[in-house]
Amino acid sequence: MAAKAPGKPEGIGASGSGALLDGWRAFAPVDLPPILSAALEEFREHGYHGTSVRDVAGRAGFSLPMIYYRYGNKQGLLVALLEDAMGEVLQRARSAAAEAEGRVLEQFANVVECIVLHMTHRAAMAGLDAELRYLEPGNRTKYASLRKELEQLLLQITEEGVAQGLFEVDRVRDTTRALLGMCQAVAGWYRAEGPLSPGEIADRYVSIALRAVGARVRPVPVG
Repeated sequence: MAAKAPGKPEGIGASGSGALLDGWRAFAPVDLPPILSAALEEFREHGYHGTSVRDVAGRAGFSLPMIYYRYGNKQGLLVALLEDAMGEVLQRARSAAAEAEGRVLEQFANVVECIVLHMTHRAAMAGLDAELRYLEPGNRTKYASLRKELEQLLLQITEEGVAQGLFEVDRVRDTTRALLGMCQAVAGWYRAEGPLSPGEIADRYVSIALRAVGARVRPVPVG
């Protein structure tokens, strides 16, 4: 069956487009449309390559034509989930940085904490980042630009820390990428039934990140 031209996809920004009413550390359960919820479960259990649109339709209780209309094809489902997850973490990271009101040490700690909290509370969605190899060139470019925004936020904070003499980093861009890779990897091994809570994991990773940039003490938030 040829895919119909997609309508406006549901779910993009579903977790991250609204205001963070309870702050960037608060994570309510993900509220995805049924089709995207089914797609997330199928991708998590079988991977992108092992999932079919028919599988998603069966789990969601929707017809194939409805899924094709709303999302275009299986690629559209993956894109909607990836963009939703990245949209949320970007919003939270910006809020975390803004909360520090220009205090660089606190900005850095907040953003790292925020990313690790996202990788634990949203592990299923964050783990889909490993499937980006299946994105078509145009979709890959668009998603890469969203990932770049997160990298740029942490990069700018780290550069400012170096400029103020708060951090000792020889290669800021390489260090930033290494830190992001370290944080993103949490989604691959985190289990809710594990011995550490998301907050405890985030605290440990903030300490590691601060040492990686040559800072030794986590700042105490003002106010």
